[in-house]
Amino acid sequence: MIEFTLDARSGLSPYQQLVQQVRHALRLGLLTRGDQLPKVKDVVASLAINPNTVLKAYRELEHDGLVSARPGVGTFVTATLNGGASFAALGPLRQDLRRWLTKARKAGLDEESIEALLMSTFRDSAREEIA
Repeated sequence: MIEFTLDARSGLSPYQQLVQQVRHALRLGLLTRGDQLPKVKDVVASLAINPNTVLKAYRELEHDGLVSARPGVGTFVTATLNGGASFAALGPLRQDLRRWLTKARKAGLDEESIEALLMSTFRDSAREEIA
């Protein structure tokens, strides 16, 4: 089961962070069809947020066809975003990325600089593929 966290520095509202974390877990194969999301009351207790925030996130995920709410039972994953790749299959890529992150930190880059470099390179690569 996924455990939600909130980051006040992210620039995203709490509900958007919850949606993003579920989407990431679906892409990475950490959540699969049939898995249950944490109950609203449990998320509220662990993150000290308003129940409506959690409900809004779950409704958005449901609207997107990724989860389905079963009244009195919980909210369950109904679709994935990983294209069939399992978390284990992503292992070699994760190892390569960890090595790259270590090099970036040794080069003196902080977290924001690493993120900026990654996103800039990602966008440049996408543009090159289009051209």
